[in-house]
Amino acid sequence: QVQLVESGGGTVQAGDSLRVSCAASTESGHTFNYYAMGWFRQAPGKEREFVASVNWNAVTTHYADSVKGRFTISRDSNADTMFLLMSSLTPEDTAVYYCAARRGPVSTDQRDYVFWGQGTQVTVSS
Repeated sequence: QVQLVESGGGTVQAGDSLRVSCAASTESGHTFNYYAMGWFRQAPGKEREFVASVNWNAVTTHYADSVKGRFTISRDSNADTMFLLMSSLTPEDTAVYYCAARRGPVSTDQRDYVFWGQGTQVTVSS
């Protein structure tokens, strides 16, 4: 069983930057290598959407067009913590941001992800 815990959300002004984190752990304590991870978000009244994803060794990344050039996804050398650095934030980025993981290739489709965190709220005021 994989557990994911997001942190770092909050309220910022438009144009600010914010970094959210996702810490992964397993009950058995085995390595988190070979797990792809991703960020998804859900704004009020909207469906959850893809934001960014990264493969297990951080060589391959994908971004939604709406965040490309503003957001950067990364993960630490142990592969068990993932980050999303968000810059030039706008009110349209306001959402609950979810961390997800899957053992296998990186994907932009949320249906491919098996493990999910509880989410962290990001609010951008104008």
